[in-house]
Amino acid sequence: MSTVSDYFGSLVFDDRVMKAKLPAKVYQSLRKTIDEGAPLDSQVADAVAAAMKDWAVEKGATHFTHWFQPLTGITAEKHDSFIAPSPDGGVMMEFSGKELIKGEPDASSFPSGGLRATFEARGYTAWDPTSYAFIKDKTLCIPTAFCSYSGEALDKKTPLLRSMQALSKQAMRILKLFGNTDVKCVRTSVGPEQEYFLVDKAMYDKRPDLIFTGRTLFGAKPPKGQELDDHYFGVIKPRVAAYMADLNEELWKLGILAKTEHNEVAPAQHELAPIYATTNIATDHNQLTMEIMQKVALKHGLVCLLHEKPFAGVNGSGKHNNWSMATDTGVNLLTPGETPYENAQFLLFLTAVIKAVDDYQSLLRLSVATAGNDHRLGANEAPPAIISMFLGDELTAILDAIETDAPYTGAEKTVMKLGARVLPRFFRDTTDRNRTSPFAFTGNKFEFRSLGSSNSIACANIMLNTAVADVLKQFADTLETAEDFETAVHDLVKKTITEHKRVIFNGNGYDESWVKEAEARGLENLRTTPDAMAQLLSEKNMTVLMSHKVMTEAEIRSRYEIMLENYCKSVNIEAMTMIDMVKKQILPALETYSARLAESCRVKCAVAEGAGSYEARKVKKLSLLMEQIDSALAALEESAAKVKATEDITDAACLIRDDLLVKMANLRIPCDEAETLTAKDAWPFPVYSDLLFGVR
Repeated sequence: MSTVSDYFGSLVFDDRVMKAKLPAKVYQSLRKTIDEGAPLDSQVADAVAAAMKDWAVEKGATHFTHWFQPLTGITAEKHDSFIAPSPDGGVMMEFSGKELIKGEPDASSFPSGGLRATFEARGYTAWDPTSYAFIKDKTLCIPTAFCSYSGEALDKKTPLLRSMQALSKQAMRILKLFGNTDVKCVRTSVGPEQEYFLVDKAMYDKRPDLIFTGRTLFGAKPPKGQELDDHYFGVIKPRVAAYMADLNEELWKLGILAKTEHNEVAPAQHELAPIYATTNIATDHNQLTMEIMQKVALKHGLVCLLHEKPFAGVNGSGKHNNWSMATDTGVNLLTPGETPYENAQFLLFLTAVIKAVDDYQSLLRLSVATAGNDHRLGANEAPPAIISMFLGDELTAILDAIETDAPYTGAEKTVMKLGARVLPRFFRDTTDRNRTSPFAFTGNKFEFRSLGSSNSIACANIMLNTAVADVLKQFADTLETAEDFETAVHDLVKKTITEHKRVIFNGNGYDESWVKEAEARGLENLRTTPDAMAQLLSEKNMTVLMSHKVMTEAEIRSRYEIMLENYCKSVNIEAMTMIDMVKKQILPALETYSARLAESCRVKCAVAEGAGSYEARKVKKLSLLMEQIDSALAALEESAAKVKATEDITDAACLIRDDLLVKMANLRIPCDEAETLTAKDAWPFPVYSDLLFGVR
């Protein structure tokens, strides 16, 4: 029986394979490109391509594809076979360095935000050698960047790589001032925790809203939800455990470090968390993870729901982005050490992140803005839309001491004594965790908790990397000209704390009082996607992205158009689905059920005078609800027509926020009430009780 170590990464052209398959000089040259960003030699590309092809064919691959991440939010691939005609009428298996490093997909058919016209078709994919190639469905997948004919980035990978480069450049300046001359680069790393729901496929197939939108647009609250907290970390059901086992195996074959699995808070909700990886690789892996999760679910007769709020009344799903910075020599720059008060380098990087989060609150908020996430942020399950930071008691006390020039004696280590001699004693952490904070320090990293479960992690990390890079640049500009470095570092840390401590909040982010307090502090509360996306075009945000060469002005404006367009399209599909379900399923079902009740009432009245009053009362209630549904339906159709007639994307998004979503909510209320009055066999699709508790 094979062990995990036997097959881990077996479908990946990783360092182990490259060492074995490539000539020594080719391998060393490629490693220099990967590790130091050295230019890629064409002869090296040819040698790598040949080895890659031979390895992939040995593994059963017949095709190759440039695997990229366009602005659709999912991945894309066009498959080409390795075959080439041979003189004798047969075929040879070929793959050149040219095919490895460049591809030409159609750039006009992907979202471009006006960067490409319909007739301007040419685009390019370019090999990202820092992310290993892998085999999926007998196809060699080569991670690539995607750009237009004129060079604009049309994907999520290119700006992400640029942002990583920008942060490394500025962090290196700081490290050199501290005497760290052996460091060649600084890399950000991420471990994204992925939440998801599993529902039975047979039930899913009967819900048009789940099929078309990924979430339930109707559904009355079941008798039991998450009130008892009995699902969280509970025993994993056999069918789910079998799914998780298969999922782990498929992910491990692809070199994805799936580590943790457990039940989440809501019924039918679960979580998968990986070990950390360099940010662009973690982004590739998370996109693959979401795809594999859905594929494996189908093999088990399940459907994996990645929508941020698939069910009303229970927790939605997020994706916690655990972010840190480390040198290529293995030093985590966000590790406080045993004496963080004396660790000047750590304190400087820490305060740089604090200032970045405060200065660029809106960039971080808009990086997680989607129609789905608008339903989740601010509810008692996810951080509020207000961006703040949690540092914990020890770091907060340290920063307070620095700000006031007061002595800091250090936090006492408390031994945990659990009252039973057989249980081990251990030191308690010097600070608690805060799950209500959008951006929480958790020991040697920050956990950005605001991302939605279906989001690519690329956008959040692009904005986070860029914001931190900008502050590090400001710090380096100041310190490089300082006469006394140590004094300058102390003064800079103190000044930063004083000016940006408003963003630090260690309290309950769910409490309503926090909204008022945050407003008094001057923090932004961008509650919806249209509110947040407007900030992308602010002069400050555009300047920081452009000055660090993360995005051009054209790329920024295109992303504004695309993200708002996606918002409008997503909600419009939901509205159209609601209208269709009400017309074709809910109202006809209520008519049929009311007629059934009326007939029962008629028969009973014929038998005994005064009988059938129960049915009569119920028919009356349902008739009133049908009138309310019909009226709300007409209002929604009118609102949807207004949105459709609105040409300006910003105006359309605001109309959706202010009117269409209100009309959708108004239609749902009488429909959900009608569900509670209708016999289960008469309701046209599976209800929440079926969906949330149907997988055993």
